[in-house]
Amino acid sequence: MSVAAARRSRKRGGAGRRPAAAEAAPQAWPGPAPDATVLLAWYDRHRRRLPWRAAPGEATDPYRVWLSEIMLQQTTVKAVIPYYERFLAAWPSVSALAAAPLDSVLKAWAGLGYYARARNLHACARAVAALHGGRFPSEEAELRALPGIGDYTAAAIAAIAFARRATPVDGNIERVVARLARIEEPLPAAKPRIRRLAALITPPRRAGDFAQALMDIGATICTPRQPACGLCPWSAACAARRAGDAGDFPRKPPKTRGRPRRGAAFVALRADGKVLLRTRPGHGLLGGMTEVPTTAWTPDFDAADALADAPFPTRRWRQVPGTVSHVFTHFPLALCVFVAQVAARTAAPAGMRWIAREALSQEALPSVMRKVVAHALAAEAGCENFDFASNRAQIRPGIVKESAH
Repeated sequence: MSVAAARRSRKRGGAGRRPAAAEAAPQAWPGPAPDATVLLAWYDRHRRRLPWRAAPGEATDPYRVWLSEIMLQQTTVKAVIPYYERFLAAWPSVSALAAAPLDSVLKAWAGLGYYARARNLHACARAVAALHGGRFPSEEAELRALPGIGDYTAAAIAAIAFARRATPVDGNIERVVARLARIEEPLPAAKPRIRRLAALITPPRRAGDFAQALMDIGATICTPRQPACGLCPWSAACAARRAGDAGDFPRKPPKTRGRPRRGAAFVALRADGKVLLRTRPGHGLLGGMTEVPTTAWTPDFDAADALADAPFPTRRWRQVPGTVSHVFTHFPLALCVFVAQVAARTAAPAGMRWIAREALSQEALPSVMRKVVAHALAAEAGCENFDFASNRAQIRPGIVKESAH
């Protein structure tokens, strides 16, 4: 970061914060540094064609870079592409996205996960429209001041969209640098050192191409398991490759996962073909998303008490065989599912609403809720699965899934 940028950052709330000695201390590359020109030459020949990536000689659209970077957080390229294309078709500019209702954005995001990203995406679009006239700022410090943009995303936009000498470090780049320097310190403690080393080899020109080249190397060659070192343009410079243990880096501590949680979900089906839904609170887990009514999700959930939280005091609730399983970042969840048929004129309880079954695919249902509804509807139809896109059961008479993963 430049001195001027650092000063601006402190004015925006960083005053009084001093970098740790390890962060501030300069550090040389351990051994001969990898040659950026070699990687850029490889990139010019082998770069991936991605819908948000400008072709050689084509102007880069900061909106497309930002949109893709937010979507790609914790998500694969394959999963992101159809969402990205739908977003771009619906909202071709940051101003168009800023003018969209948040509920529409959440519906378009449904299924992509990590839903705080969608709320921040909308808030960021509005901030860019209101504070910057619909144009993204080009400096990292100004980008970091926007909602949902942290150090990585700010550096990625600055480098890729504005050709600034910035160094974004995502999971792919962490892995490449950790292997090149054979960093023994495990993640996440090694992150500051990895960022410093990545900055040391970032060239003054074509920093955006360099960052994307590192991403491509990590995604296609320096993969988490069985890296193809023989195809890597930097194989001679890689300390882990020379030691023969590239697959062991980056070092990571043992994974820890929160206690499993359980609960019950209630799928009420009205005789006119509508399903009972409600909207979750705007903040917290799955904030602002749509769901069927559920109990609290707790480690000590007792299914015998579940019907006390059912939205209707009816004896018609029937438990569907099996459970719906879903893994969140911090805990695994298992839900038992209850189904009830109610009369066509049944009013929705306070805070809930009836939605036509054919409109379910347009609701902001997160993946876990899609599993719940599909599991219930499939069981009601006596089939194996329910397809949201076609609003049809995929029939195999007499077969009901025991779990939905």
